[in-house]
Amino acid sequence: MSGSGAFAGAAAGYKPEKWLPYDVQMVKWFFGLFLLSCFMGTGIAQNLPSAPPPKSAPTVQHLPSPPEQQQCDLNALLICVRHVAEDEKGIVLSPLHAPPEELWWIVPFGVATGVSIHNDTGWIRDLGVNPSREDKFNKLSDAAGLYGPFAAAAGGYVAGRARKDDYLKETAILSAEAMADAGILDQAMKYALDREYPMADNARGGFWPGGPKKWPNNPSMPSEHAMNVWAFAHVVAGQYSGIATQSLVYGIATTVSVSRVLSREHFPSDVLVGSTFGWLIGGYVLHHRSLEHGTMLDLSTVETPLGSGVQVRVKLGRGE
Repeated sequence: MSGSGAFAGAAAGYKPEKWLPYDVQMVKWFFGLFLLSCFMGTGIAQNLPSAPPPKSAPTVQHLPSPPEQQQCDLNALLICVRHVAEDEKGIVLSPLHAPPEELWWIVPFGVATGVSIHNDTGWIRDLGVNPSREDKFNKLSDAAGLYGPFAAAAGGYVAGRARKDDYLKETAILSAEAMADAGILDQAMKYALDREYPMADNARGGFWPGGPKKWPNNPSMPSEHAMNVWAFAHVVAGQYSGIATQSLVYGIATTVSVSRVLSREHFPSDVLVGSTFGWLIGGYVLHHRSLEHGTMLDLSTVETPLGSGVQVRVKLGRGE
């Protein structure tokens, strides 16, 4: 990687007692920007579809079908591919269709990202070089940001099938779809922005540093780990809305985001962008694919001792 010689020289003169205050300062700055992004609106995630009540009682023969007949599953992988493709298109185009009042979050997000990009180089240089710390945080973020969420999705699917728990299985499938959407968008943004990693060129963090001839040049923005884990966390926290589950998954996501900076794998702005987009992607998938969150009304036929009838279910959420 370019710039390794410069960093090796810096490491040779490194004084361990000086890095801890910089770490504390770095965490404070990152959490300040992170909390600002948490108060953003969700022009993507809050696009809740709803079905209006019928104007007149429909006959049994003309009842509308449930909103999602074909569900993604291991025995229907083509449906999974179609869902991911449709959601990816919807995610990319959603700002064009969202009402202006739902896009106010772009202003604080843009300001926070701009401030972070302006200060990224100084923050990373102040953080200092500590190979031992960087290795530990890199391994932590790999385990909690990539391997853990995918393993949890696979384990949840297997457990859901074994226990005949359709809700758990659905959560696992939705989280996997969200992570697939996040991975696709992450790579597209990385290649479009082509930003240098902090380890290169003395943490200059340039965009398109070598021009088209050297594209891509180890693109850094956004953080794949952050985008992946926040997409996963939003789906799981939306499906299981208890305070314990939300605290766990969002705590893990925050830990991964901070770890990517402390490992010097990403600039703070890379993590801010990745975390924000990951959370929005998770919300989009949750509200468009979840049977419990995707529609408010479900009409179906039922057989009773008196004959066929109409059943109306209002879906407010799990356990409601």
